[in-house]
Amino acid sequence: MKISVLVTTYNRPDALSLVLRALAAQNTGNFEVVIADDGSAPDTLAAIEVLRPTLGYDLRHVWQADEGFRAPMARNRAAAAATGDYFIFLDGDCVPLGDFIAMHRRLAQPGWFVSGNRILLSEAFTREAIAGQVPLWQWRAGQWLCARLSGKVNRLTPLLRLADWSHPQSNWIGAKTCNLAAWKDDFLAVNGFDENFAGWGYEDSDFVQRLLNAGRRRLATRWAVPVLHLWHRAQDRSRERANFARLEQTIASGVVRAQRGVDHYLA
Repeated sequence: MKISVLVTTYNRPDALSLVLRALAAQNTGNFEVVIADDGSAPDTLAAIEVLRPTLGYDLRHVWQADEGFRAPMARNRAAAAATGDYFIFLDGDCVPLGDFIAMHRRLAQPGWFVSGNRILLSEAFTREAIAGQVPLWQWRAGQWLCARLSGKVNRLTPLLRLADWSHPQSNWIGAKTCNLAAWKDDFLAVNGFDENFAGWGYEDSDFVQRLLNAGRRRLATRWAVPVLHLWHRAQDRSRERANFARLEQTIASGVVRAQRGVDHYLA
């Protein structure tokens, strides 16, 4: 099973570099990385090209013009360029651990999609990690314990891997595209992300809800595949209420396919 990791980014080349290096340190192969770039300035491409010779995996950069928050479109364009059988969605400010892809591969089952969780890093720790390009994916339990005790991270249990605690969940709540996996065929069946969602908010929830409407089942993983979410300022949430109303329509109607989705980019 070939995996495509679709990494969404916008003007954070330093954070993206850390994520790409973490993906190069994965303990499994047979995957590609496609960057879904929502209009970053040229320094993002420059950072990618500096790293490319050192990464050891197939890497593509799919860019679109900066016309505001259009992450659904960026992800659809990246998905159309992807060649894997299974998609893992990851944000360009979420650093995976060394077994991230292997664990997603283990959890993949026909008819299911997987939602992972995240550990939040403090603002100061994020700056330290980015500035030093700290290989957090190599840290051991003792280092994470110290980080938790000093307030650098908001939780410890997912990093200790004491249990899996994966379980079925029948709604969209808590699922985010910073750590979400689905079969390519299922992604196409629901026509990807709905680009009618304007601005930040609930475009990923709508995607998850349409997968559920299509009869796919959700496996929620509390501890199996965590990512390290680098701190950032809050997004502009002026469209949140309107987007939530659109999500409620998806829930009430049972609609499966996005009105404006990935099919625009599939020749």
